[in-house]
Amino acid sequence: MAAGAALPASAAPGATGDAAKGKLVFARCAMCHDVKPGAVKMGPPLNGLFGRTSGAVAGFAYSPAMQKAKIRWDAKTLDAFLTKPSGLVPGNRMAFAGVPAAADRANLIAYLAGATK
Repeated sequence: MAAGAALPASAAPGATGDAAKGKLVFARCAMCHDVKPGAVKMGPPLNGLFGRTSGAVAGFAYSPAMQKAKIRWDAKTLDAFLTKPSGLVPGNRMAFAGVPAAADRANLIAYLAGATK
């Protein structure tokens, strides 16, 4: 996805992010997640993320909370989750507080939209 390109249609109206900047934000996530198919780390692989239901990667040991959440990942749900993971899915195993800056979240989502297809 080109830098500055719009988010998927499921994003909030007018929401855009810079995928190149989002790749830098993703460095915070890369210790636990990968965008490559089948690359399982501490967290599930993120390829095919958009449109997928939470807790749905076969073979990954999700928390019961994430399995029960049944969230369909899109720009809006990712923004809410990345803001405060424990707020959207209490009891999930994600051990990070969130991405507090809205611009960082928009950039990260733009990066993921292109890198996880």
